[in-house]
Amino acid sequence: MSLRLTLTARLTLLFTTVSVLVLCGLGVMVTRANDAHFFELDRSFLADKAALVQEVMASSTSLAQMQQRLTELQQSHRGFYLRLEQGQALLLGGSGHPFPADLTVSDVATPFTIREWRWEGEPMRGAALAIKAPEFLVNSAPPLRLQLATDTHHHTHFMESLRHSLMVYLLIAAMASGLLAWWAAQRGLAPLRDMRERARRVTAHQLDERMPEESVPVEMAELAHDLNTMLARLQTDFQRLSEFSSDLAHELRTPISNLLTETQVTLAHQRDATAYRDILASNAEEFQRMGRMVSDMLLLAKTEHGLALPHREAVNLREQVQALFDFYDVVADERGIALDLMGDATASGDKLMLRRAISNLLSNAIRHAPAQSRVVVSLSQDRGKAALCVENAGPAIAPEHLPRLFDRFYRVDKSRLHLPSDGTGLGLSITDAIMVAHGGSVTVDSKAEKTRFCLRFPAA
Repeated sequence: MSLRLTLTARLTLLFTTVSVLVLCGLGVMVTRANDAHFFELDRSFLADKAALVQEVMASSTSLAQMQQRLTELQQSHRGFYLRLEQGQALLLGGSGHPFPADLTVSDVATPFTIREWRWEGEPMRGAALAIKAPEFLVNSAPPLRLQLATDTHHHTHFMESLRHSLMVYLLIAAMASGLLAWWAAQRGLAPLRDMRERARRVTAHQLDERMPEESVPVEMAELAHDLNTMLARLQTDFQRLSEFSSDLAHELRTPISNLLTETQVTLAHQRDATAYRDILASNAEEFQRMGRMVSDMLLLAKTEHGLALPHREAVNLREQVQALFDFYDVVADERGIALDLMGDATASGDKLMLRRAISNLLSNAIRHAPAQSRVVVSLSQDRGKAALCVENAGPAIAPEHLPRLFDRFYRVDKSRLHLPSDGTGLGLSITDAIMVAHGGSVTVDSKAEKTRFCLRFPAA
């Protein structure tokens, strides 16, 4: 099983690792800079001593005088060594010298090569130079070979102390960085923990909890906003589901109660065949109502969940409205309602589903239109987008009811009395679901004794 680190641990480890790497890099840079500085100091020191040796040789009048003065020069600088040779002849320096046998000879006129080695456990830096012989040795054919060296143990001691100090500082800084990283991660992730606690409090009975958007960092503000949007959708859907369950129970309870009561009353006394036939006919009407309700609920569920996808084809809306006029003509004539059709339009969609949506609006308009009035269906088309509007006269719908007209089982009349002309209460909900499935919309406008429903279809 792989180890799963918390986000705080990951941030702490990452910050500490980066800090250690930066400090190590800084330590290496400081060490190398000091090494280079001491190397240049030693080079400058040897170069000065080489120039001083040449001055002593130039100002000396004899070999003995030169040797004496160079010996004094060597003895006046602790850790400084000189050796002067001419061919196989040793002019200065004893047998216990610190110089290696393979020391490369450089020209004094050019930057000479500095070499490092160890002698009797001590670090050394030195060089070998070919220099011009003085006048009293000019008759000698072999050139002079000057070897210079300096003991660098003081540099080495300083660098060891520096490295030790850097290591101690690195350890302390790493621990301090780890603690600081943990503290910063804890503080930085505090809004996330707050969001987690709020999310834990969200239940089916408490969906009003929201994430803080203003008090969290910018990086988490979008997450908090999306979570709040999700919770708002869940709250709305859960509320609609609760209302739907309550309304459904109420809608089914009424016909079931009617059927049960009527059946019990019928069975209480002996009746003739005609009475039984009338009761069965009444029960059949209730069963038909319940069957329509269940069918409408099934269609609505399929449409909202994308299971009843429309089979798109070009649908002539005028032909569909005219066919529905023929179907509702008898009902309209009984109440003296005139059906008028204006305009022409073509939409892309499922013919049966669109006909169902138009039928719901038309039957709704005829049901609520006063007697001896008109129901007008107007069609229009602009840049491929079609619109169908159904308008009827009658009392205007209060503005507070308009946003909920397309909710399931919603009725403006809260008494919920089932009149003979009542439907299942799902017509407008089904119409809205059908339009959403087609990528369109349905709107309502009610004022000045006029109510107008409009279906708007997208361009094909």
